[in-house]
Amino acid sequence: MKKQLFIRSIVAGDTVDDIFVLAEKKVSLKKNGDSYLNLKLADASGEIKGVVWDNVEEITAAAAAGDFVRISGSVSEYRGTNQVTVRRMTCCARDGIDPADFLPVTAHDTDKMFQRLRRTVDASVKDTYIKALRDAFWQDEEFVRRFKTAPGGTKMHHAYIGGLLEHTLSLIVLVEKIAEHYTRKVGNYNGINLDLLLAGAILHDIGKTRELEYEYRIGYSSEGQLLSHIVIGCCMIDEKIRQIDGFPEETAALLKHMIVSHHGCREFGSPEPPKTLEAVLLSHIDDIDAKMNGIREFIANEDAEAEWTSYNPMLRRNLYLTGRKEDGTKGSEG
Repeated sequence: MKKQLFIRSIVAGDTVDDIFVLAEKKVSLKKNGDSYLNLKLADASGEIKGVVWDNVEEITAAAAAGDFVRISGSVSEYRGTNQVTVRRMTCCARDGIDPADFLPVTAHDTDKMFQRLRRTVDASVKDTYIKALRDAFWQDEEFVRRFKTAPGGTKMHHAYIGGLLEHTLSLIVLVEKIAEHYTRKVGNYNGINLDLLLAGAILHDIGKTRELEYEYRIGYSSEGQLLSHIVIGCCMIDEKIRQIDGFPEETAALLKHMIVSHHGCREFGSPEPPKTLEAVLLSHIDDIDAKMNGIREFIANEDAEAEWTSYNPMLRRNLYLTGRKEDGTKGSEG
């Protein structure tokens, strides 16, 4: 069952009769007290809002969030974005569905990214116990499969298949470029522990392999909603450490501290703020890469001829599109 119309190509005035993932649905009330239904529809190319004004109860009962649905309706522009006015919605069986039509995928080769990640880390890590922990994960075929496949998030950054690996490799590259500046001994400061920082960069988001579900849609698993990737990641590290005789308790605590603190503060979901130099640096590098990826993905979907992007609600600003020629068009990358 192949999709015919992808969200990225939909324009105001189109008539829609195709299959989408029902990413969200929410019943709301009109001013007169009658109900209507807000939808979020998704496929591999992006998301689009939908609204149901008529037969609300029947359409609400037709499918649950996460289901594949056939949508019939018309497209119009509302507050600067396209929106589907849905006349009919029916649930579709997963048999015959091609997941590639509905899941965005990294533009990079996951096998090559993973090989580069392994080469870089294998050449740099010296600590015997951290090597053993690294190998315990690399030798776990199911973990590696999920690690190469999992997205890096659902919305904010790297929200596509292979995004977790892409994000992790990006952090390793940044560690290579930045950490050397802080590894030098100055006075009583012994410098960053590079082995610990590299291990933290690899492991900081491994809980997302179980926090997220990504077979037919990108969303949260029940385990993820109950525990979060931070708690799951610490449990995964504990599972591997128990397989390594004599693993130092302090090293284990320092590694898990980087997991629990990498969001930077309690306000952003970290149980503890970073309290070691390695944790502070990891948190900042992680934030840089997440923000830059989110901004670049947002810009990539904007009008190629515009001088400014549309308003980004997460950043709470418009972005000026630099790198243009004098005639107002974008310059080529060089």
